[in-house]
Amino acid sequence: MSQRSCLSVILAAGEGTRMKSALPKVLHQIAGLPMVAHVVKAADAAGASSDAIVIGHGAEEMRKAVAKFSPKAETFVQEERLGTAHAVLAAREAISRGYDDILVMFGDTPLIDAEALNLARLKLAEGAAVAVIGFRTPLPNGYGRLVEKGGKLIAIREEKDCSEAEKKICFCNAGMMAVAGAHALKLLDAVGNKNAKGEYYLTDIVEIAGAQGLDVVATEASFENALGINNRAELAQAEGIWQARRRQEAMLSGVTLIAPETVYFSHDTEIGADTIVEPNVWFGPGVKIAGGAKIRAFSHIEGATIAANCDVGPFARLRPGADLRNKAKVGNFCEVKQAVIEEGAKVNHLTYIGDARVGAAANIGAGTITCNYDGYSKFFTDIGEGAFVGSNSSLVAPVSIGKGGYIASGSVITESVPDDALAFGRARQKTIPGKGKELRERFASAAAAKKKVAGADH
Repeated sequence: MSQRSCLSVILAAGEGTRMKSALPKVLHQIAGLPMVAHVVKAADAAGASSDAIVIGHGAEEMRKAVAKFSPKAETFVQEERLGTAHAVLAAREAISRGYDDILVMFGDTPLIDAEALNLARLKLAEGAAVAVIGFRTPLPNGYGRLVEKGGKLIAIREEKDCSEAEKKICFCNAGMMAVAGAHALKLLDAVGNKNAKGEYYLTDIVEIAGAQGLDVVATEASFENALGINNRAELAQAEGIWQARRRQEAMLSGVTLIAPETVYFSHDTEIGADTIVEPNVWFGPGVKIAGGAKIRAFSHIEGATIAANCDVGPFARLRPGADLRNKAKVGNFCEVKQAVIEEGAKVNHLTYIGDARVGAAANIGAGTITCNYDGYSKFFTDIGEGAFVGSNSSLVAPVSIGKGGYIASGSVITESVPDDALAFGRARQKTIPGKGKELRERFASAAAAKKKVAGADH
């Protein structure tokens, strides 16, 4: 297989009106990645060296999205929507370059995997001109049936055209297929539009190839692999299937998920063995976690790197750029953004650390914040190794706390603190005996007068 060149042609021109969205259907996301990008990943994993994506609705938006997740992919516009064969031929330029195998796929089937595609390609390597991917279901109503005879596929029959015997067939068309590059354009050009809709149907190439004496076969994939997305309910169903697959994969690779059904991964989440993930944790894109970490309940993590044996949460938020080094701790109700928390440092509770470095073994007290933004620009806070920042302190960036520095609780620090120095940044306390009672009486009297006036108005 590795010796055979392969082009994937991915049809992504549909408007997706049932999604009821201004966003092109195939750009709706599964696990933080557009549906069509999942299809491209599967094709590439199956050995496609080139990708041709046929677009239509929202063409410019599609081009921009494709450039992000597949910079090498080519896009081709289907100007008119005249059927699936017509859509494939929009990529004629790419198909004509002489690939051994052509994979025809759909941008709204995000759960297709490389194994199913490789099986279809294998049939081409064994001599078939066309290999159609199908699935079996005990409830085939509404699906096109794959009609076989003598181990060969002789037709794809739409349900409305099926005989009574054919309606009982449970082997159904998934829509995707592999076509030998040597025959692809000849077969596609032979497709006509003499049907009720006047459209060019890709499925017709099965009978066309058979009539030319070419071998056509069907391969079987799971129902999940073939699941197409037409509305948001099906999008949620596909998300659930994807998440279940990923959770199973994580657990089999040595990750403990205490309540698997409550943990949500992104398409690129990396998580090492012996990590423990408590319930209700959400991983956004760009998260890398080394082994032995503990991610406690109700944490939200995105764009973060977590080293070995770190402790995060519960109720922690790690935003993009958070970089936790070995044995660092970020505790409950803390937020870290664009900051390095070095080895053994502790940010235990009720704290915001943004645009900062917290040195090794430093301790950040409850309620501490780095004041990193003045409404126009971001500024950096550097906290040295072994520093201690007392509770309820505000560090007004740009500022640095030296190695071993000590910040008294309740301080507002606006100037840098040298190594091993103690810094206070708060007003001196003043106590006035009896003043508390006087204030209470004054406030009570004012409240009573206000209530009396309000009653008179009514």
